[in-house]
Amino acid sequence: MSTQPETYETFDPNQIPDVLPVLPLQESVLFPYIIVPLSIGPDASIQAVERALAEQRIVLLCTQKENVESPSPEHLEPIGTAALVMRMLKLPDGRVRILVQGLARARATHFGRTTPFLEARIEILEDTDAAPTDTADAQIRSIKENLERAVSLGKDISSEVMVIATNLEEPGRLADLIASNLDIAADEAHKILKDRNPLNRLKTVNALLTQEVLLLEMQHEITTQARDEIDRGQREFFLRQQLRTIQEALGEGDDLAEDVAAYRKAAKARGIEQEALEEMERQIRRLERTHPDSAESSVIRTYLDWLTGLPWNQGTEDDLDLARAKTILDQDHFDLEKVKQRMLEFLAVRKLKPDAKGPILCLVGPPGVGKTSLGRSIARALGREFIRLSLGGVRDEAEIRGHRRTYVGALPGRILQGLHQVGVGNPVFMLDEIDKVGADYRGDPSSALLEVLDPEQNHSFRDHYLGVGYDLSKVLFITTANLLDPIQPAFRDRMEIIRIPGYTREEKVEIAKRHLIPKQIEENGLTKSLIRFTPKGLHAVLDNYTRESGVRSLERELGALCRKVAMEVATREPSSAGAAPTGALRGASPTGAPTGASPTSRQKPTSIDAARVALWLGPPRHYSEHLLDRDRIGVATGLAWTAAGGDLLLVETTAVPGKGKLVLTGQLGEVMRESAQAALSFARGNAGALLATNPPTRSRKRTSKPLAPDTTFADFFAHHDIHIHVPAGSVPKDGPSAGITIATALMSLLSERAVKRQVAMTGELTLRGEVMPIGGLREKLLAAVNSGVKQVLIPEANRRDLEDITADIGNQIEVLPVQDMAAVIQHALRAR
Repeated sequence: MSTQPETYETFDPNQIPDVLPVLPLQESVLFPYIIVPLSIGPDASIQAVERALAEQRIVLLCTQKENVESPSPEHLEPIGTAALVMRMLKLPDGRVRILVQGLARARATHFGRTTPFLEARIEILEDTDAAPTDTADAQIRSIKENLERAVSLGKDISSEVMVIATNLEEPGRLADLIASNLDIAADEAHKILKDRNPLNRLKTVNALLTQEVLLLEMQHEITTQARDEIDRGQREFFLRQQLRTIQEALGEGDDLAEDVAAYRKAAKARGIEQEALEEMERQIRRLERTHPDSAESSVIRTYLDWLTGLPWNQGTEDDLDLARAKTILDQDHFDLEKVKQRMLEFLAVRKLKPDAKGPILCLVGPPGVGKTSLGRSIARALGREFIRLSLGGVRDEAEIRGHRRTYVGALPGRILQGLHQVGVGNPVFMLDEIDKVGADYRGDPSSALLEVLDPEQNHSFRDHYLGVGYDLSKVLFITTANLLDPIQPAFRDRMEIIRIPGYTREEKVEIAKRHLIPKQIEENGLTKSLIRFTPKGLHAVLDNYTRESGVRSLERELGALCRKVAMEVATREPSSAGAAPTGALRGASPTGAPTGASPTSRQKPTSIDAARVALWLGPPRHYSEHLLDRDRIGVATGLAWTAAGGDLLLVETTAVPGKGKLVLTGQLGEVMRESAQAALSFARGNAGALLATNPPTRSRKRTSKPLAPDTTFADFFAHHDIHIHVPAGSVPKDGPSAGITIATALMSLLSERAVKRQVAMTGELTLRGEVMPIGGLREKLLAAVNSGVKQVLIPEANRRDLEDITADIGNQIEVLPVQDMAAVIQHALRAR
């Protein structure tokens, strides 16, 4: 609805008749002093206008509540605007156009006629008095500023309206003028029309105008941003066109044709398979139809770069010299004979059958035993490239299979990325820490690896990004893990498990002499003439600072000692200006080298003995369990397996007056608590039979019946609580292998016979008293040797595992297989 601000005729509101014809309005409101053109269609409205023109040319304009063809008084808002009909024009189609000017607010108090047109008695509504105040002045100034801001942002308001609004100082007329020029709904406009308080109307209209300004600002920002992007795109287009013209003038040719030729040449050179070649041709055809500056063109080029960059038919030739391979493996690693033998077998098969598939090996062992470095040695022995992929913490399947090309920034999986990096299709690929792969809502990487590590499937591995099959059967995959339990059974079934146990003390000494000490001497800038490790010094490092299955901590401590020596040598070396030596480090013995002597030729080597180790490395940091100082009643020595190797496990028992309860402390796991309950049940039912020759003497009479159940022991259990404690309470403990240790401690408590302190044991106990087999035997025996144990009781079923125990372990301890609890008591308890 267009508005005109001019007042063509002035009219005194008192001259408005009391009865006026009513002209209904649809979806519009007329404010006083505003001139608008209207189109009139229905005959009733035309007759109302003709009646007004025949009399004083004044009608009442009321807004319809509902849009109906023939409105009745109930369909009209009672408050409207008395308006002057200034002109009327009849159109050929029967409709009538009129120009009306609002005069004053009016209320229809009574409708006297409803046919052929509406006629109502009216009441003129005057504005309430609005005294000039600072608030009113501030509102007027604010609404004028907002109006100017709206016009500057593109609001379509005529200059005549702006001039009149600038000169108006009456709040009511200013509010009506601006409201008539805003795009507001009819119901919102009628609320403003009904408000007779000029300041309230001005405040309402200012709020609507402020909202309009905010929308205009957002629209202007969006338009400006779009215009900038269009301008930037046009500018780039023109620059590229000019660049293409310049290149053609210089005879440099078409970039696209050159790139396509390069892709086809690379595909031919790399021997891409037929499926991948067909996909490449499809993508090239898409590239030729795509605008070179579009985002899709960049995506296609990236895909073609990956497709033609993979080593489809490239590979290194295996060195099949078994003697050379054995020499390299022996040079890099001490012991580990099983793994070395398996690699030599693989080379032998390759020599006899060149197209044989590579094995999928899984090296399982505690940290620091050389699993990762062994992979590099295998690659060097085979003459292949080496790739290492750490899977610790990987939770996204796309890390293995890649992302689909529909995603922004999509790339192939890390398997194909590694092959692209080394440029050959038959490397040694090490998947490190495979037992630490996670899974979440993004998928399970272990399931994705099933296809990678399955020799029956990996010849056509399909990466999500690549979309075509790729042959992984030539790759020698080697995985490493600390534990087998977290690995999925289906995943574990596809691998050949090779266990790498922890090293013995003598093996660690040999590894330190052959590999670790020379490496640390070189890394710290020393020579063999400057440092010498004594056997006692090396044993002191092993026993007091690095009690572990591997040699990682041992290497760190040896490096710390080498750095101390390097500091000592650098301090004694004279400066270039000829200054006197600054002296040795505190606690280091002087070498007696004369001033100005070369540190590498005249100094005596620093001897690393036990005293120097204690001085430089500080107090011993190993506080694991050690043997008891004497034989004790109710305390037995067990053996435990941990991820870092084996360890001693003391089990303490005591009896206190009570009601026969079992108390367990020491942060025991559910399985170990069940083992303790089974051991107690076994002791309750079999103590009389097993301890008949030495019954307890605590306020109990000896029984002449050695067979269970024994009434004396039953009375003891009924009036005493049994407390079982495993020291080192901050360390969680679990597993069934402490069953016979707990039972032995209970039998010692009941019979008052001490347990031999140099006897350790491990085995699961049944309620029948049988000793069941356990795992981790080598690690447990290593812990026993390192702790000074002389005898170890193991389950009879583990006798077969003794074949894998080296001679240096067997020569230091006596291993006694036992079949039941009676044999355990015979070997473990002292006679009275």
